[in-house]
Amino acid sequence: MLRLLCQFLLVAVICVGKVDALAAQSVRSEPRVFARGVLTTIEPEILPEETFSRQPMIEITSNKNLAWDPNTLPQTRTLYNKAQQVNFSNEVWGLEFAFKPLRMVTVDLPQPDGTVDRKLLWYMVYNVRNTGERLRPVEDEEGEFTAAAADPQPVTFHPHFVLEGQDLDVNGDKIYKAYLDRVLPAAVEAIRQRETPGRVLLDSSQMAAKPIPVSTEGEDNNVWGVAIWEDIDPEMDYLSIYVAGLTNAHVWADTPGAFRPGDPAGKGRRIATKTLQLNFWRPGDEFLENESEIRYGVPAGKASLYDVEEGVPYQWTFR
Repeated sequence: MLRLLCQFLLVAVICVGKVDALAAQSVRSEPRVFARGVLTTIEPEILPEETFSRQPMIEITSNKNLAWDPNTLPQTRTLYNKAQQVNFSNEVWGLEFAFKPLRMVTVDLPQPDGTVDRKLLWYMVYNVRNTGERLRPVEDEEGEFTAAAADPQPVTFHPHFVLEGQDLDVNGDKIYKAYLDRVLPAAVEAIRQRETPGRVLLDSSQMAAKPIPVSTEGEDNNVWGVAIWEDIDPEMDYLSIYVAGLTNAHVWADTPGAFRPGDPAGKGRRIATKTLQLNFWRPGDEFLENESEIRYGVPAGKASLYDVEEGVPYQWTFR
């Protein structure tokens, strides 16, 4: 009897040990290795001309009282004349962006009144990597600018995702539908378990919380995130996702006549940031939404809807 009891206890200890080992293994599960082609990677685009520009400083040029003829200096040395063309320089960086297919998930979302609303969400899991690529402006003795490589630095990614429809109505006019990325903590964990088990998955607010270190050959500091959209029109067939924040490159222009002397500095100025445009389409109907119907790219003959060349799945644009 004693022998049987000892054997039972031994088996119990072994079983408990195996259960604990399996539990620990599940907690420490290795990140999933994705098959080739699952991730679409877009390299950063940093152009030399984005590091500098020449613009009039309208805060000065709009004030005709500052135009005068000096007696002892050439007129080109006056502040008014110098303000006609001012050099503006900017060190430019960019992040590598990789994304998984645009997908859907149905989750229970808590509501302010304490109830739960079951919703179909669209989402895109992505990865950002700071390759350290940067350009800085270099001015020569004649005042001309070129660009040179700058030292790698950590970069903070402030993601701004907009899902925008590209459909037209019966008259050929664009049907404006745009959806901002939503921070929905209740959905992030469900998406993480499905898409990136063993990895940390951040929403947009968490992604912007701290800088992304530079990745090297010996150390990969890539970060995983997810963009989520809700209440998407099921009738939408053609759409683009615009991703801002992947670079600090920008352009700006002043609206003619918008600034008057005494106005706040920069009034009427329009600043456009460099944005990644990802194009998608879905051939299905509004009655049964299915993620397997979503295609990356532009269907034949529809390039004009997306304002791209035929066959171009993505582009960098200023918005």
